[in-house]
Amino acid sequence: MSRQAWVLVVIAGILAIATLVGAVVLAVRVVRTRRLLAGLGAGGKVAFYGALIYTIFPVDLLPDPIYLDDMGVLAGALIYLTRLVHQRRAADRRLPGQPDAPPDPDRVRRSVP
Repeated sequence: MSRQAWVLVVIAGILAIATLVGAVVLAVRVVRTRRLLAGLGAGGKVAFYGALIYTIFPVDLLPDPIYLDDMGVLAGALIYLTRLVHQRRAADRRLPGQPDAPPDPDRVRRSVP
């Protein structure tokens, strides 16, 4: 093998390891959100289990040494689950009878003393 071929093999190996590490980090973050699944409803559970099954399942959009598609699915699930958690926390903070959204401070008239 020529020197250029070895350089390409080394670069490809480094990229494969980097994407694997990225996929593992994202998978760990998604798994840490598992304790919040009870309050997130069916959509949260589908996103959680769907992302993990897609990551583990051997049939992907891209071959397994390239984990970019797995990272995309895990990142998308993590973003979706984070938004669900923020929406749930905002709903829990509201008191019964309060409007769904806080009033816009630009529209509220302030009395001038």
